[in-house]
Amino acid sequence: MANIHATAIVSAEARIGEGVEIGPYAIVEGDVEIGEGSRLEAHAVLRDGARIGKSVTVGNFAVIAGLPQDLSFDPSVRTYARIGDETTLREGVTVNRSTREGGATEVGSHCFVMAAAHVGHDSLVGKKVVIGNASLLAGHVSVGDFAFLGGCSGIHQFCRVGEGVMFGGQSTATMDVAPFTIFAERNALFGLNLIGLRRRGVSKEAIAALQQCYRRVFLGAGNMRTLAAEILGEGADDFAETRRFLEFFAGGKRGFAKPGRGA
Repeated sequence: MANIHATAIVSAEARIGEGVEIGPYAIVEGDVEIGEGSRLEAHAVLRDGARIGKSVTVGNFAVIAGLPQDLSFDPSVRTYARIGDETTLREGVTVNRSTREGGATEVGSHCFVMAAAHVGHDSLVGKKVVIGNASLLAGHVSVGDFAFLGGCSGIHQFCRVGEGVMFGGQSTATMDVAPFTIFAERNALFGLNLIGLRRRGVSKEAIAALQQCYRRVFLGAGNMRTLAAEILGEGADDFAETRRFLEFFAGGKRGFAKPGRGA
């Protein structure tokens, strides 16, 4: 049985799992699913299209599946916002639903999204991602697994942030950010996220290979997409990490963040 506070407003059509807790003045609309063991704190709002996994915490005044901030969007289109298992959304977080019929904005499992952060429509956030206080993801942004976005980070629409990237606080990205890198200021890289790689148990050999790829792609002469493809063609995919790093440059529509001064 769910534990629903007497002051909460919960639609009879909502599908609520076992052991769910819904706090004071929370609002749950009709087309909502909440997985077992999840918890809605006081004043949390789940709009139509919210899909909440198991053991998720939705903080005070968070709004999940709010309308996309897109002036051309038709609110009658059925779209979703999905939150993965064991993710925590702190107070004031907003996750807008998708603009595409049947589509979903997604935040993966085991993520930690801090206070007042915003995940825009059609964005895809991987697993075990940390998003700092007041960080803003515009529409159609993708963030890879294990990324860490420092507080007040801003990411422009359609940008891709690769796996394992570490953002410094108040960073701004208007370009794609390659996997396993440290990113700060505006569109500037400062080497590989070596601490993050070591904490994940990546081997010394793989890290050395990544460092070589980083130098050849970013410090070599020529187009980065072409350089990455050439390195892949040479068979520089002995490690999964180097393969994912190099393959990243084949995708996206934007340019790529480059090493900043003194990096």
